[in-house]
Amino acid sequence: MKNVKYAKRQTGAALVVGLVLLVVVTVLAISGMNTATTELAMARNDQNYENAFQAAENGLEQALAQGSFDPAIAVNIQQNVTAHESFTATIQYVDETMVPDRAFSLGIGSGVRAHHFAATSVAASKRDAGGGDTDRDAVDTHIQSFYVIGAESPNPFN
Repeated sequence: MKNVKYAKRQTGAALVVGLVLLVVVTVLAISGMNTATTELAMARNDQNYENAFQAAENGLEQALAQGSFDPAIAVNIQQNVTAHESFTATIQYVDETMVPDRAFSLGIGSGVRAHHFAATSVAASKRDAGGGDTDRDAVDTHIQSFYVIGAESPNPFN
């Protein structure tokens, strides 16, 4: 008889508490899934940027490996590294100056000058292998300046 007496007093509080806890767990699960999705997108974007960075470095290496550092000739290289990454590298003549004193003991009138060049590599890493643009593409530009010791040009002001 005692059990019947207590059963009449219960009002369903356990059901309400259970449903509230279920809602809280559901909200936490959805929040965790959204966070994981965002972190995955950030990781993909970072990987895409790193691919563009490495392709730009590859472009500089390829341009410098050509070894043709002629003031009259600009070097242009375009290459697809993979289906998603490509680069365009150029080497252009910038200027001619005296050889830096601390580098060599050659003075004015020695016929030797420093020919300054700039190597530029622009690389793109695309999400779409077909070449279409997306909002997740990455582009990186690397510039390497250097000079080559060579003969003085006939007209140093050209």
